[in-house]
Amino acid sequence: QVQLVESGGGLVQAGGSLRLSCATSGGSLSTYNMGWFRQAPGKEREFVATIRWSRSTTYADSVKGRFTISRDNAKNMVYLQMSSLKPEDTAVYYCNADPPNWPWGQGTQVTVSS
Repeated sequence: QVQLVESGGGLVQAGGSLRLSCATSGGSLSTYNMGWFRQAPGKEREFVATIRWSRSTTYADSVKGRFTISRDNAKNMVYLQMSSLKPEDTAVYYCNADPPNWPWGQGTQVTVSS
């Protein structure tokens, strides 16, 4: 069973940047499409970005041009570089396969102040 541990969140001012990391254990990611998702208070979890095993990427319209997803299969890691952050990006961020296939991790809190 793959386990997911997200890190790198924090408090940042609008316009700032953060880099999130997703460490995985219990299996190889190389054949999976991997995604980042987020859940804001009072809202459902939503898709943010995906990187396929081919390394092609897709982004939600709300983050396109500001976020970049990447992966390191040798390290079983997935990353999300976030720039030009906005208050509406405030949420708990999670990684998982895309579509989600494993138990969710604890997520990492991102708070963007205006």
